[in-house]
Amino acid sequence: MHVIEVLGPGCRKCQYTEKIVREVVDDAGITAEITHVTDYAEIASRGVMSTPGLVIDGTVVLAGRVPTREQVAAWLGVA
Repeated sequence: MHVIEVLGPGCRKCQYTEKIVREVVDDAGITAEITHVTDYAEIASRGVMSTPGLVIDGTVVLAGRVPTREQVAAWLGVA
């Protein structure tokens, strides 16, 4: 099971990032715990200064832009 965290205050780009992640997870049929971290201190503690950010299994894989579906699938090993 993957642990996925979307980092961001809840803006449109952050919401869209979460939507993409959920779609990829659902389409691939994998099990994942997806959470949305909105606390600025927690986001900054991960080294992310620009949102949206994406953390997969404890590793920051993206900061400051919206990922493509293909990128998310590759990070999850389902591409």
